[in-house]
Amino acid sequence: MGDYSKALEFYEKALKIDEKALPPNHPSLATSYDNIGGVYSDMGDYSKALEFYEKAHQIRENALPPNHPNLASFYDNIGQVYKNMGDYSKALEFYEKAQEIFEKVLPPTHPDLAISYSNIGGVYKNMADYSKALKFHEKARTIREKALSPNHPSLATSYSNIGGVHNGMGDYSKALEFYEKARKIDEKALPPNHLDLATSYDNIGGVYSHMADYSKALEFYEKTQKILENALPPNHPNLASSYDNIGQVYKNTGDYSKALEFYEKAQKIFEKVLPPTHPDLAISYSNIGQVYKNMGDYSKALEFYEKAHKIRENTLPPNHPNLASSYNNIGQVYNNMGDYSKALQFHEKSLKIKEKALPPNHPSLATSYSNIGQVYNRMGDYSKALELHEKSLKIKEKALPPNHPDLATSYNNIGRVYNDMGDYSKALEFYEKDLEITKKALPPNHPDLATSYNNIGMAYSGKGDYSKALSFLEKALGIRQKSLPPSHPKIQHTKDNIDYVKKEM
Repeated sequence: MGDYSKALEFYEKALKIDEKALPPNHPSLATSYDNIGGVYSDMGDYSKALEFYEKAHQIRENALPPNHPNLASFYDNIGQVYKNMGDYSKALEFYEKAQEIFEKVLPPTHPDLAISYSNIGGVYKNMADYSKALKFHEKARTIREKALSPNHPSLATSYSNIGGVHNGMGDYSKALEFYEKARKIDEKALPPNHLDLATSYDNIGGVYSHMADYSKALEFYEKTQKILENALPPNHPNLASSYDNIGQVYKNTGDYSKALEFYEKAQKIFEKVLPPTHPDLAISYSNIGQVYKNMGDYSKALEFYEKAHKIRENTLPPNHPNLASSYNNIGQVYNNMGDYSKALQFHEKSLKIKEKALPPNHPSLATSYSNIGQVYNRMGDYSKALELHEKSLKIKEKALPPNHPDLATSYNNIGRVYNDMGDYSKALEFYEKDLEITKKALPPNHPDLATSYNNIGMAYSGKGDYSKALSFLEKALGIRQKSLPPSHPKIQHTKDNIDYVKKEM
């Protein structure tokens, strides 16, 4: 139910009894430490979690033979804490220790071995090493397909994990294919209000959201919400996460009042049930900050981004990727406010963390270079802007499949610099590369496609080719009128561009 203080109270009572009644190396004592460590992990207090897991570890290492499966399960727990802390090399170290034991003592199709491979796959996914992630998730799937019945929920988990990797790669049709496989199993194997079914709907909603099919996304997110409202108490953190997802859809469609309504529902729950320094609370504040940023209310945006930042500074190790996200968010607000030196200061802090914490070809590193490039572009330092956008592009070309939407973003950023320099033919060259990918990767009414048409239209306008400009701007307007609410500022912006071009013709 997410009542962590109550859980701790009972586990600590049990521990006191065990400490009095049992010798210091008794296995039951290790279980007590394990339980307390698990609660701290769920609370996001990872240093406390590690402290108790280490105590359990010492007892088990002394009491058990070196290849005992319980020792492997314990390494899995520690691996998960390090994964949550963003320390992926440490997470892998412990997950691989568990894997070694399981491979020695279990038959090759044992379900625990599948869990071990899944855990390792999850870390590689977070590191954006998608080929390695797929390799381990496929290993887990092979075991489960051999060892379990075709409608076993653990098989659905494997399909979901593989779907998640394809989602990360921007291959949304593949992601849907696997998420739908998982859903079919869950709908057959589980009761209609089972939480795993809610997760299935949530995953599918997430893909539709990425594809900008917002009505479909809402349909699945609301299915999730219904299950959670029936199955969980009204202040459960999972319900808050569901409200967050719905809020994100409304934010993406430009319905900021609706977005705030759902984000604030989530915030209220998190503030009631989570400790004030829980990472999920930081995410909640960040979400609200983002809406205010999009609304142009920069002081409110900074207020919420700073709240998120404080939590992350107090709870996370100094090189955690989420801390980098906080600096990045604050940097973007300063960039929008035109305070470029402040923007650079925060974006560079973000970059420093990512350079330490992430592999050199991680897409998140590319995002940092792009963000800094955008600041230099606004400052009119076009050569610096190009240098950074090209660095970003190189990483994305190595790390992502050739039709990934993030690659299109890079071409768009480079095109914008050339456009601002007045080199419209160069700008068009990159804008058209962006359009080519965007048309392949996204549905025909995706707002990003409208942005592509708008940019090409304005480049033609810069060249004085007003009839071509008008043709692209009208395409942009058509999409925006279909995909965005009528009051969205981008619709008016496109209309203004069309009026300008018509006057010049």
